[in-house]
Amino acid sequence: MKRILTTCILLFSLSAIVQAQVYYEEETVPEKEEEVNENSLSHLSFSERSYFGGNLALSFGSNTYIDVSPLWGYMINRKLSMGLGATYIYSSREYIDPFSGQRFKVEGSLYGGRAFLRYNVFDNIYFHSEFESINNEVPTIGGDIQREWVPGVFLGAGIFQPAFGRGGVSLFILYNVSHDELRSPYGSPWVIRAGFTL
Repeated sequence: MKRILTTCILLFSLSAIVQAQVYYEEETVPEKEEEVNENSLSHLSFSERSYFGGNLALSFGSNTYIDVSPLWGYMINRKLSMGLGATYIYSSREYIDPFSGQRFKVEGSLYGGRAFLRYNVFDNIYFHSEFESINNEVPTIGGDIQREWVPGVFLGAGIFQPAFGRGGVSLFILYNVSHDELRSPYGSPWVIRAGFTL
């Protein structure tokens, strides 16, 4: 357990150094700024409005998981962006059979995808909403395990630090409003993520 905890802390630290909004330098702004809505990005190409990155999420306790998720985002305007991502989770979780009272552990790899919306309130602070669906190993009555697609609806906020020219690093806290204690891959409705974009 100590080895897993140390590895996870190291990965979290590295990811924090390296999901966030893309920032553009002065030369990408048109010369006649007064003619362009301050939130408009119509002068930028599709590739200039796109960004790539990923995030890492960690949770420890009765449910241990490590979440590694690459993403693609698209800036609708300077404040609002949307995107898609893939998810891989390593999960180790202990369950208690409500009938027998016996404890048993479920450990394995989970996968799925997500779609998100992000709105910048200030330059470095944003609101984040997300829908995800994860193929999870769920215990059934009697202790059997079956795979199910488990949805999650997350709401939260984050802080962003510009880096790497156009991108940066971020840390955000989300709350899963559809958290299911038995089926969810997360041990809590609260999820903390760190990530980066380029």
